[in-house]
Amino acid sequence: MTDYKPPVKDMLFAIHELSGIDRVLQLGRFSDFDADIVDQVVEESGKFAADILSPINIPGDREGCRLVDKGVVAATGFAEAYGQFIENGWQSLDVSPDYGGMGMPGIVGAAAMESWQSACLSFSLGPMLTSGAIYAIEVHGSADICASYLPKMTSGEWTGTMNLTEPQAGSDLSVVATRAVPEGDHYRISGSKIFITWGDQDFTENVIHLVLARLPDAPEGVRGLSLFIVPKFLLSDDGSIGERNDVHVAGIEHKMGIHASPTCVMAFGENDGAIGYLVGEENKGLACMFTMMNHARVSVGVQGLGISERAYQLARSFALDRKQGRVSGIEGSVTIIHHPDVRRMLLLMKSQIEAMRAVAYYTAAVIDLSHHSEDNAERDAAASRGALLTPVVKAWLTETAQEITSLGVQVHGGMGFIEETGAAQHMRDARILTIYEGTTGIQAADFVGRKILADEGRAITALIAEMQALDEQLAADERLAGVRTGLAGGVEHLQLATTWLLEQGPKDPHAAGSMSVNMLMLAGVVCGGWQMARAALAIVRGAAADDPAFADAKLATSLFYAQHILPRAGALQAAATAGSDELMALAEESF
Repeated sequence: MTDYKPPVKDMLFAIHELSGIDRVLQLGRFSDFDADIVDQVVEESGKFAADILSPINIPGDREGCRLVDKGVVAATGFAEAYGQFIENGWQSLDVSPDYGGMGMPGIVGAAAMESWQSACLSFSLGPMLTSGAIYAIEVHGSADICASYLPKMTSGEWTGTMNLTEPQAGSDLSVVATRAVPEGDHYRISGSKIFITWGDQDFTENVIHLVLARLPDAPEGVRGLSLFIVPKFLLSDDGSIGERNDVHVAGIEHKMGIHASPTCVMAFGENDGAIGYLVGEENKGLACMFTMMNHARVSVGVQGLGISERAYQLARSFALDRKQGRVSGIEGSVTIIHHPDVRRMLLLMKSQIEAMRAVAYYTAAVIDLSHHSEDNAERDAAASRGALLTPVVKAWLTETAQEITSLGVQVHGGMGFIEETGAAQHMRDARILTIYEGTTGIQAADFVGRKILADEGRAITALIAEMQALDEQLAADERLAGVRTGLAGGVEHLQLATTWLLEQGPKDPHAAGSMSVNMLMLAGVVCGGWQMARAALAIVRGAAADDPAFADAKLATSLFYAQHILPRAGALQAAATAGSDELMALAEESF
């Protein structure tokens, strides 16, 4: 096992050289912040992750959480860690000052969240969902609702949850059956929700549930869903904690991973009906909830990055320490990092993590621009780019985390399959990431359907053009020849797949579905290559000149990515453009 050490140097490199934060900090909303403050926040959030959260990760996994008569009891040490978390003000980091937040850019929040998720994924899920709930309430809630709930949520004194899924309704929200009956200035909510992350705990005085439910006269399908705040405890007239609401935890799911994060079955209204308050308009709840979901999707992508970094650090430590085998020119047994195949695995991990970080941070900064730029054209372009990349961040980062955490086990050999080493926990914890907040298939359908076909390819064409424009700059330095060649090939494959989709999508009803996941992964691989090429270009132009070892390593990982990861683009493009005939031809009974 190894302690977590936040990769601050690479985090700050990605923020300052690749994300576009300079432009973000020029916006009026963020005029009180500068690069030095950003650096301090990233460093301090990393220290909190290493000193407070990392030590509870493995014990929390082994102990898990439990359900008692009064509700959920968190694993040992979690309440104390959360107390320090809110005492330090971390929940308020990127929340509006209107509700007591620090008001920092979302890109800074994403970097802080990476450290917390690396250190203890189970813990970080609670603050992550609270952040999403805060954002959804701020955007769609009435002034009274915002004033009643957001200050305490911003401080972290109250946590927030997302309640969508029901036993009969997995990803198909059109069959949500939870009911909401109007009653004066509120509604009575009744029904059951499953898979509710951090649905309850014993270290805050209230839990604020955001719940999708259906009014008695609502239209069928998703057009009939409304969004409600259902607090665990109702509020008194003065805003203090009042009576217990009719919402309870009916059970905790027994899961493959994230054992210290309570995944709850929630029962609403088993007695008189839980009291809830409308957020947004009646029958417009799905649009409101998607505000939270899209926020969460980027955050879950960062979870894939975080758990990958933790798996890499453990594998690297093991490879530097474990002695096994011999190599030419060295006397006696060697540490396994001397073996080429172990180095290959570690570089597959390291190079992709750096690409994942760059893509995630870039996307977070683009979203900041889309929310806060005073320039209409810039805001619209950023909104288009952010919408395009959100499913890429969610799906590509989390799918790549499956590969990286599996490689972490492989580097350990048989020891990786033994729980005591810690490598298996990373793989177990990572497995949920491709599923919640919309599976990879759902992200892919959104990517090819709403973000490419519905847009007639404008957003992705603009992205491809920006990637192609980098070629001339890469050509100016012979040290980047391999990076240039790799990126050019990857971009060409992405362009060919895009052209195929725009041509075949309107003709074949199965074309988009048959190619969607391969198309999304192709976009992720190429976006990663684009960012790694930008990173290499920054290095040869003098970035990190004060740290030659870091600069040399960045050039090495950029070239490795170009030579070992970008060639995947060709296979992904071939599979994406193979068509739907063979996919749909096999009879159901033959599966």
